[in-house]
Amino acid sequence: MADELTKQATTSGAKIALEEVIRVGLADEIKTVETNENTYEARAVIFAQGSTRRKLGVPGEDAFLGKGVSYCATCDGNFYKGKTIAVIGGGNTALGDAIQLSKICKQVYLVHRREAFKAMYYLQKQLEALPNVTVIYNSTVERINGNNKVEEIRLKNIRSAELTTLAVDGVFVAVGIQPNTELLEGMLPLSDGFVEVGENGVTNIPGLFIAGDLRKKAFHQIVTAESDGANAAYSAQLYLQNNAKQTNQ
Repeated sequence: MADELTKQATTSGAKIALEEVIRVGLADEIKTVETNENTYEARAVIFAQGSTRRKLGVPGEDAFLGKGVSYCATCDGNFYKGKTIAVIGGGNTALGDAIQLSKICKQVYLVHRREAFKAMYYLQKQLEALPNVTVIYNSTVERINGNNKVEEIRLKNIRSAELTTLAVDGVFVAVGIQPNTELLEGMLPLSDGFVEVGENGVTNIPGLFIAGDLRKKAFHQIVTAESDGANAAYSAQLYLQNNAKQTNQ
């Protein structure tokens, strides 16, 4: 799909530069985007850097990535058919992952650091009815152990400080996403790292637009990111038309 999107963009005249953006200047009418190789100028800029999955930040997490540690139940769930897995988190994504995985896994452990879920009520009710899902409250993952693949996780009860081990074949981390808004800090109002703008992507900086996972919204998926991109592009087009000048930018 990414290849098809790239082909469509280039066919329409877009130029792709595979460079890392290190600095931006957005205050003036002509914005500057500095990369590790070049500096670009434009009258309108759309920020759509996406997001990254939040990590637990514990020993073994990076070492066993792809060897038992996953951040996408939809992508990797079928690799654990008939096995025992742990889902880490307490929001909608975590409970949804646990429910989905319960259909194919022998046993699912749902580890949550609090004593109550923040997920939607209907997901909690669905979870309660599943005989092969065990919820472990008030606990955090201290480390992920194994040899060539994940074999167990070490848990810490945040109330008693008791350490226990849990034998699992896989760990699905579902503790949220981190928007890549570092370049925008101090320039735009952020909420939990997300930019607070409407569906049109228009910001309080003329000529700057936001799309995709950078935008604070209820649902972060590729279908909503694509819609954001279309809206932001349209808003940028209107901005350029309404502020047309004799310029080649």
